[in-house]
Amino acid sequence: MFAKKDPEKENEAIQWIFQVLGEPLPDKTFGEILRDGQVMCRLMNKLSPGCIAKINTSGSQFKMMENINNFTDAMRKYGVSNQDLFQTADLFEGRDLGSVCNAIFSLGRATYLHPEWTGPWLGPRPAEENKREFSEEVLAASKTHIGLQAGSNKGATQAGDNVGAQRRVILGK
Repeated sequence: MFAKKDPEKENEAIQWIFQVLGEPLPDKTFGEILRDGQVMCRLMNKLSPGCIAKINTSGSQFKMMENINNFTDAMRKYGVSNQDLFQTADLFEGRDLGSVCNAIFSLGRATYLHPEWTGPWLGPRPAEENKREFSEEVLAASKTHIGLQAGSNKGATQAGDNVGAQRRVILGK
């Protein structure tokens, strides 16, 4: 499923990338800037120094796609979950730049979980654990209550359900 393309989010993401890199923002589109994977690899090396050993700078398509793969692998190791990643073709062929933008926001959220990173950040801080302690009395009282999540069929059955053709079993054939 394709993520919805949002120019405002793309602009926010690309500005964050170049703020992290400490470089001026080029006058190109979101997809054009990121397509070869070099900017993204440099970004990961800023967030986690040395995580991508070699950034390919030659113009072959294979090398560009290798940069993108190296970036997504580094994102996974940095703490971005698999469902937040994008496919190489989503970026390289421009198929789904919305999912690329969402992945960058996921990377921005992951930076909050790394105390060695002092900013800038992208997106909201992820929620932290909110552990609750209940007394034995409260736990015992909860066992006597049947919540609506259990549901109720109010006596419904499948009696009289004969929609469609009946299956005929012929014995002796």
